This record gives sequence, C-alpha cells and structure tokens, in this order.
Amino acid sequence: MKTLILRTASNYLLPVLLLFSIFILLRGHYLPGGGFVGGLIAAIAFVLHSFANGLKNTKELLKIHPGFLMPTGLAVSFLSGMAPVLFADMPFMTGLWMHGHIPVLGSIGSAMFFDIGVYLVVVGVTLTIIFTITESA
Repeated sequence: MKTLILRTASNYLLPVLLLFSIFILLRGHYLPGGGFVGGLIAAIAFVLHSFANGLKNTKELLKIHPGFLMPTGLAVSFLSGMAPVLFADMPFMTGLWMHGHIPVLGSIGSAMFFDIGVYLVVVGVTLTIIFTITESA
C-alpha cells in the first residue's frame, strides 16, 4: 500500500540521496567510498521512489533505460585504464593526474573516471535487476 507519507518523503529523499551518492563517489579517491558505494546509494534512491510512486513513474523520471548505463560505464572505465597507454606510454591502469587543483573536485585523475564508470555500471545493473524482478512479480 502506497501511503501519502512514503510518496511525499520519497520525492524529497530522491534528490538528497542522489547528491549524497555523488558526494560518496567523489570522496572515494581519498577516503572510503567511491563508484561502487555511490552507485548503490543512487540505485537505492530510485528503488525507494519506485516503491512509493510506482515503477512506471520512476522509469519516466529516469528518461533512459538503466541497461544503457552498463555499457556506457564499462566504456568509461576501460578508456580511463587505456589513457596511460595511449597518452603517456605507461602500463594499463596507471594513474594519471592533472596538474593543479579544482576547488570542489580536488585533483582530477584517471582514477576518478574509472570510479565514474563503476558508478554507472552499478546503477545500471542494480536498477535493471530490481526493475526486472518488480515487473515479473
């Protein structure tokens, strides 16, 4: 049974949880967190929204199929691993770091793009599995 309280709370929690998931994603280079945990938090936000508002409303909110996030994330992660091979004549998955410091992000490097790819894969896999189970039930 979908209560008014759950629907209202999920509408406020969705953007808060998504912002928190991005915070965890960006924090993961220096402290615990990263793409996997951030992706799980983002997926939980959409699952909570689907429980409260229905799967159809959540899919309309997403705009793209979550299955599209999986190959996109794999491509981003793979390209971040190939960047040292292509641009610096270094081994696969060697960390490359940009000179300088960006105020919110800190030092930008290939590890951040790898984490972004993992984030997209985790969101895509988790939502695809949960949405498929929900549709078949």
